[in-house]
Amino acid sequence: MATRPPASTLDPRKTPGQKRSAATVAAVLEAAARILETEGFEGYTTNAVARRAGVSIGSLYQYFPSKDAITKALMLRETTTLLEDVAAIDTETSGRAGLQRLIEVAVAYQFRRPALARLLDVEERRLPVGQEAQRVGELLTRTVQRCLDAPDMAITPCPPFVADDLLAIMKGIVDAAGERREGDDATLVARVSRAVFGYLEHTPA
Repeated sequence: MATRPPASTLDPRKTPGQKRSAATVAAVLEAAARILETEGFEGYTTNAVARRAGVSIGSLYQYFPSKDAITKALMLRETTTLLEDVAAIDTETSGRAGLQRLIEVAVAYQFRRPALARLLDVEERRLPVGQEAQRVGELLTRTVQRCLDAPDMAITPCPPFVADDLLAIMKGIVDAAGERREGDDATLVARVSRAVFGYLEHTPA
């Protein structure tokens, strides 16, 4: 079993304060993403990332103390996009439409860069990033609960565990599709929708 690195080694050494520094960090993260997508973990080293980013290894280490620190920063970059899309979901007009949109967002996140998403899922289980994962989970749970509380969904009050169950259904199906390297996002959206709304039709009060 792999040993988890100390959480302290995952924090950036410094935050870029100028455009040039921010561009360096962005180049490092995108280089890391492309290496993971094309070469997997086997080719993923700090030297390879520095070469791909066009920076010296010294410049890389000015910002990231380890490869795992790069991975964590890459996770946060990808998660930020997901959180922005989730936060934009309208849960007040129609809870059902809100849930449908959340399913579409989850599938789009998996299919946007599927190889990268699969490998980051693996690393999320290995690295001590519980606080960040909890933040994402809490936002997703609140979003689902707001959908369930919307007028068109609140005819029958749902038990408190329903939001967690729905998220587990979405994550389970989407992650499994990613592991199988499925490529039909429309079919996956339809499958997840049937599972989610089918569950709701048979949920007792």
